[in-house]
Amino acid sequence: MSKAFTRELDVTDDDDDLPMPSLPVSGKNYMTPDGYAQMRHELLDLIDVERPKIVDVVHWAASNGDRSENGDYLYGKKRLREIDRRIRFLTKRMEIAEVMDPSVHHGNDQIFFGATVTYLEAGQVERTISIRGVDEAISARGEVSWVSPIARTLLKARQGDILKLMVPTGSVEIEVLDVSYPLPIKY
Repeated sequence: MSKAFTRELDVTDDDDDLPMPSLPVSGKNYMTPDGYAQMRHELLDLIDVERPKIVDVVHWAASNGDRSENGDYLYGKKRLREIDRRIRFLTKRMEIAEVMDPSVHHGNDQIFFGATVTYLEAGQVERTISIRGVDEAISARGEVSWVSPIARTLLKARQGDILKLMVPTGSVEIEVLDVSYPLPIKY
């Protein structure tokens, strides 16, 4: 068989077909103002700082001659692809972002996007979570995505409500103890 009709995997293949973290069926990408600002900061840092540094390294490495065994060149090109992929991801997500300011609900006892909720799970364990956007929720900080099962159960509930959370082993009863929102920013 002719080599023209075979395809070997090449290290320079771009992984553009990698799926983005999924959004709900509605396609909404709710974000808090802080989450949007962090995403924008990351995008600008990649464009203005990180990418130019790597371009300089790749340019320098390419000027050294043989590129096939030049680690700086090969890894620099790989890093450039990663940066470009991240820039495309951030750009797409920011284009469809719907920034929702949770401070407009300050003082409200009903749970909406952006709320910090304390609940009692199975009458024993007290937990506090903050409901954030898909791209900004960090579980280590007690943040959950608004599409997560716990957030979907809590949304629209009020302080004092008792709800059923579906878990893999069945259902767990949770009681909403406290709902809070950040203070509005005054300009």
